[in-house]
Amino acid sequence: MPSPLVDSHCHVDVEAFDEDRDAVLERARAAGLVALVVVGSGQAAGKGPRTALDLAAAHPGFVFPTVGIHPHDARFADEARLDEIAALAARPEVVAVGEIGLDFHYDLSPRPAQEEAFRRQVALARAAKKPIVVHTRLAPELTLRILREEGARDVGGVIHCFSEDAAFAKEALELGFLASFSGLATFPKAGAVRDAALRQPLDALLVETDAPYLAPVPHRGRRAEPAHVAVTAAFVARIRCVDEDELRAAATANADRLFGLSARR
Repeated sequence: MPSPLVDSHCHVDVEAFDEDRDAVLERARAAGLVALVVVGSGQAAGKGPRTALDLAAAHPGFVFPTVGIHPHDARFADEARLDEIAALAARPEVVAVGEIGLDFHYDLSPRPAQEEAFRRQVALARAAKKPIVVHTRLAPELTLRILREEGARDVGGVIHCFSEDAAFAKEALELGFLASFSGLATFPKAGAVRDAALRQPLDALLVETDAPYLAPVPHRGRRAEPAHVAVTAAFVARIRCVDEDELRAAATANADRLFGLSARR
């Protein structure tokens, strides 16, 4: 029997799963998943942080929530919203603050607002003593600088849906941040991401789906769901030339250690 898996980042609380969410969760269990980290962020996605907490309450010991303000929504990060995130982050069932960070690809919020929200939420995570789930796109230098300047090393975290190169992964790891690889690693043009997945230390590597986004090959173009994390784990094991079960066991142990999953069961 293969080692269990954790989907370290998914969004199964969004509307894309409203019609068959229970079936999706059952398929995840059938694929060997023992935990889903459900990310409670994203006003632009038609939800807020509380939907992840509600889903976790309905599936204790299997769904574990995070809370944060996504960089797309940084323009909404007023004091009231930040206070809400701080209060939610302090709750014992919340495993991390995120996803937070910078997205200079879509620029759905002004860049200064993104930077301010990112810095403020790193401080919230440090106060709550919770790890940080980082979203970064086309902003590698500033992402690392903010993590460094704001003392993110105190709590560490993960660079989710890793899309940079091995050099970035090395600098992030020096700050206490693991790299999480999604279906993006299976895409033909993602050579730099595959190189990073090959070079990343096994004790600092996670796998995720980012469902419903970025389904791995051969599911690309369809809705991703947590069960697909097994496909990504198998792919990463293959390019690293290691046994798939070894990769699964390591990624699961890393997720457990980072998010404190066993202690919350």
